[in-house]
Amino acid sequence: MALRIRLARFGAKKRPYYRIVVTNSESPRDGRFLEILGSYDPRQDPAEVKVKEELLSLWLSRGATPTDTVASLLKRQKAVAAAASES
Repeated sequence: MALRIRLARFGAKKRPYYRIVVTNSESPRDGRFLEILGSYDPRQDPAEVKVKEELLSLWLSRGATPTDTVASLLKRQKAVAAAASES
């Protein structure tokens, strides 16, 4: 069973809201998942990404791999957090 960290879409039509979840790679996009790691709201300005860091590191150590989109969101969030701490 290959584990993936990916986005699951929620929200109404034309008003997307995503959860960052851990799931089996074969399950559908909005199907069953093992755990919610955070959320992503692209409608905010700037886009808001919230992640539970301790759960993320736990699942990464268990072998879950993030999708390209989730990896870029996490990378951007760390860059924003680093810039905020410098100010």
